[in-house]
Amino acid sequence: MLLYYITDRRGFAGTDAEQRTALLRRIAQAAGAGVDYIQLRDKDLSSRDLERLAREAIGAVRDNSSNTKLLINGRADVALACGTDGVHLPSGELPASEIRALWMKCCHLEPVIGVSAHSLADVREAATQGANFAVLAPIFEKVQTDVKGIGLEVLREAAGKPGDATEARLAVLALGGINLTNARACLEAGAAGLAGIRLFQSGDLLETVRQLRAL
Repeated sequence: MLLYYITDRRGFAGTDAEQRTALLRRIAQAAGAGVDYIQLRDKDLSSRDLERLAREAIGAVRDNSSNTKLLINGRADVALACGTDGVHLPSGELPASEIRALWMKCCHLEPVIGVSAHSLADVREAATQGANFAVLAPIFEKVQTDVKGIGLEVLREAAGKPGDATEARLAVLALGGINLTNARACLEAGAAGLAGIRLFQSGDLLETVRQLRAL
């Protein structure tokens, strides 16, 4: 099971500096707790500020884990400049195949590429483009924004059946309203992992990871 923490520094209280400090502390904790991927998603930052934060986040990850991978949301240029492990591509971005080719040309290393998906068609496209995984959302209704979930049946169809070789197989992570109560249902529907902001950014992170790993 893959665990995928999506950051939101604005979710922390305090001034800009305090939010930044709290975020870096949480990133360090997530790496130490064994979260597999951390997506730096602070889209409001300028390129320079995002690069600075990314370099600090890399340090926080590397100091606490040799396995956790740090991805930058949408900004392959910043990810390459900072030497992160890869990039997460939102809907509408360049296809994973083009980003991978650019990455290999620049640094001769295989990047980790995640892709946002909101439908079965999106997942299939991500598979054909050579992404490492798709993050399918929203699975459950997001009450705060009144966004309806696409449901477990779509997740089950997108994840496919084990051993099904009729089409490209791609790891699908569930995102959107995921919590400790409904996480098991996502895994039973075939999700290869669980993604979230509040899931990993709120509460006792070590305990959250422990309970998820026990599912």
